[in-house]
Amino acid sequence: MAAAAAGALLLWAPVAAAQEAGPPEPPPDELGEAVREIERLDALRSGLARSFLGSGGDVDRETFRNVCQPVGKEMKSVAAENGWTVSQMAIRFRNPAHRADSAARTVMEEMERDPELMGTWRRTTMDGREGVRYFRRITVERACLACHGAKEERPAFVKEGYPEDRAHGFEVGDLRGVYSVFVPEDGGGDASDDGERR
Repeated sequence: MAAAAAGALLLWAPVAAAQEAGPPEPPPDELGEAVREIERLDALRSGLARSFLGSGGDVDRETFRNVCQPVGKEMKSVAAENGWTVSQMAIRFRNPAHRADSAARTVMEEMERDPELMGTWRRTTMDGREGVRYFRRITVERACLACHGAKEERPAFVKEGYPEDRAHGFEVGDLRGVYSVFVPEDGGGDASDDGERR
């Protein structure tokens, strides 16, 4: 797994490469662990979704507890262990707490234009702390359509529990949202520096 994550870091292609002002800044060292953790979380999400698809069971609140909730709990654990701010964000959100902020919205718009863009990072400030913020694409898989497909086909617990739900009408391969990880750092930095991974 570590080898795969390390390989993922080699896929970075900084945005600044198109600029004339010297070589682009490489991904910061502190980003490596964040990328590895998010890849692990996404593998967990995907694996749980596939296990549900193979079970042939009904989609209900228990499905949510077994498929979606473990990812959220693990995300909170990763954030607490590392001192990071970790979340899932979306433009078409189900839970208002997952509403994309302006930075996440901008990244998602970039990802919509470039389907091969898997991840990108920015030097930024959050809650008065300088650091690096990493965004990673969340792609809709076939199992996701059980709750995120056609609006009229959503499970009853979703319709009842989320009356303002916007997270429906997706198809396999669509951009569902992003993982967002803010990694604080001690030093300063240019808030405009960024990079991409394909």
